Amino acid sequence: MDIFSFFQYEFIWRAVISGSFIALVCSILGVLLVLRRLSLIGDGLAHVTFGSVAIGLLFKQHPVYLSIPIVMASSLAILKLTEKAKLYGDAAIGIVSSLGIAGGIIIASVAGGFNIDIFSFLFGNILSISQAEVLTSIALSIVVLLSIFFFYHEHFATAFDEEFAKISGIDTRKINAILVLLTGITVVLAMKIVGIMLTSSLLILPSVTALQIARSFKSTMVVSSICGIVSVIIGIYASFVMNLPTGATIVMANFLLFLTAYAYKNAVQRKYH
Repeated sequence: MDIFSFFQYEFIWRAVISGSFIALVCSILGVLLVLRRLSLIGDGLAHVTFGSVAIGLLFKQHPVYLSIPIVMASSLAILKLTEKAKLYGDAAIGIVSSLGIAGGIIIASVAGGFNIDIFSFLFGNILSISQAEVLTSIALSIVVLLSIFFFYHEHFATAFDEEFAKISGIDTRKINAILVLLTGITVVLAMKIVGIMLTSSLLILPSVTALQIARSFKSTMVVSSICGIVSVIIGIYASFVMNLPTGATIVMANFLLFLTAYAYKNAVQRKYH
């Protein structure tokens, strides 16, 4: 199938538009998380999302809309555990994520199991995304992007040296809270693209790809964004043509871009050394 006939389908356009917006947000936010060594927070919150999806299906509510407040509250809980209980970030993430997945399993057991709907959230099903979900994805993505834009310098300073940022007068607690809340929203948005099981890859892979070749913080964000959007488009096209799971194909496209960037960096280093 050629690329022009591929784009004649409306559901493909919905998938590409919503996927591109969410990939853009994940890629930019992922740079901040990787630099802060908080990249696994996406995986932890994805497990919480499983619990919130189970609650939504149990009460016959749209899981995405119910998941957003639950996951945002969980992201703040991770932050509070690191501050108040003096836990390392990975330990706090582990506590919250294990509670989320355990809660989801218990709810599914009490409800007698769910139908195939839950598999679309576990493994992603972007090709079935509705127009309302596209509009929701665009609106929430714009909110996240504007939040990053307005606090760009604060995020930049905190990402590289939190103690220096605090001494400089930046309210690092507020910036940390904004970061984890934005991550919570983004994880819920990414759930429909690659699924709960693969959400963290959409946050991590574009950013680590960009870090291989970019030379500044701003260029890292730009390259990460390009990688995220390109991987979504390639993943949707390849999965449609070869009849593969879309979410997993997007992740594999991301990984191939990472390998390419890594090989390019090594080739450049060998050339000048």
